[in-house]
Amino acid sequence: MPSVIDDVVRRLYEEPPDGFVATRAAAVGEARAAGDRETAKRLAALKKPTVAAWVVNLLVRKRPDLIGELVELSGALRAAQRELQGDQLRELSQQRRAFVSALVTAARKLAVAAGAGAAKLPMGEVEATLTAALADPEIAEQVQTGRLIRAAAYAGFGEVPRPRLRLITGGEDEVDDDEPDAPVPIRGAEGREETEPEEATREAAAREARERAARERRRREAERRRRELQRELSAAEAGERRADDQLTRAESAERDAETLVDDLEAELAELERRRTEAVAEVGRRKLARRTAEREAAAARRRVGDVQAALDDLD
Repeated sequence: MPSVIDDVVRRLYEEPPDGFVATRAAAVGEARAAGDRETAKRLAALKKPTVAAWVVNLLVRKRPDLIGELVELSGALRAAQRELQGDQLRELSQQRRAFVSALVTAARKLAVAAGAGAAKLPMGEVEATLTAALADPEIAEQVQTGRLIRAAAYAGFGEVPRPRLRLITGGEDEVDDDEPDAPVPIRGAEGREETEPEEATREAAAREARERAARERRRREAERRRRELQRELSAAEAGERRADDQLTRAESAERDAETLVDDLEAELAELERRRTEAVAEVGRRKLARRTAEREAAAARRRVGDVQAALDDLD
């Protein structure tokens, strides 16, 4: 029943979320009553969206033209980022901010027209979701389905950072061509200038040694910091995997619970139907009994009359 599913999905993700469960339960009951358990199962698996996700879905379904423009702008931004086109990137970033603002305004109007209170709409989450769709093609693909169930965010969006540059020389011991070969004049103990070539050489060597030591310290510190960040990244990724697993289990448990509720509601509806039929059957049986009682009484009276007539003849 693809047409039925499409119609239910459209209604579920266009209507405000507070009616989601009731509408889905009614559709599941209709599918089961029709004997289509596969459709009932697919409908029961549909997830209730948050208010922010509903607002985005409403925008997708009511204004697909704006979502198409969002996808086009998203591709242009990513192309500018890859090519490090600064002027174009800045211009597109300005367009992004203005366009997202226009999308948020359009989404708010649609939500209010659908019956939502403007003061309670989480438009910040809506804006974050639309901004994320501009930055991440996977999020944009999810948004385009019109079946988003929660808001999205993308922390890495922005202009491409400037590349870090490093000066490459012939070697660490390479001498600066601007350094003079003449001896370095120093001031002696009595305040007069004296030329000490050996002292200047020793100072230059000491300075170079200090610079090498400083570079080595910075290198070791950077390496230590890199290892720390790597450990933090590994821990964060492990935490993310655990959280994703927990979310998956929670969503599965929620679906199971909702399916159980749907099954119980269907069973209650069936029991109510059977109870109504049984009550009607009891009424029919009572009527039949009363009719039989009247007929029996009439028959007894007839027997008495005939018996009385026989007695008179005797």
